[in-house]
Amino acid sequence: QVQVVESGGGLVQPGGSLRLSCAASGSIFNLYSMGWHRQVPGKQRELVANINIGIGTSGSTNYAEAVKGRFTISRDSAKNTVYLQMNNLKPEDTAVYSCNAFARTRSSTSPFYYWGQGTQVTVSS
Repeated sequence: QVQVVESGGGLVQPGGSLRLSCAASGSIFNLYSMGWHRQVPGKQRELVANINIGIGTSGSTNYAEAVKGRFTISRDSAKNTVYLQMNNLKPEDTAVYSCNAFARTRSSTSPFYYWGQGTQVTVSS
């Protein structure tokens, strides 16, 4: 199995910054990508950003339009860890942020998405 653990959420004032971390561990044979999604009550979960993470990959990234220019996703492939640097936060960024890892385990022939428990980010004055 693959475990995904997030950290770094909290309360921040509008215009402030937070950095989220997400680490994948367990019986990982190949880790292809990791990403951040967010969800508010009553709305669908939406992609925030994702990144190719496999060692030797380009580290290409993808961002939601709402966060382009404010959020930056980065990786440490050796540690199977990704970071989400969030700057100039707005009240509408308030949500539960969840991390996923697209990985293949040693006992599986296909990769799957594995999810963390999520971390709350609240932007409020």
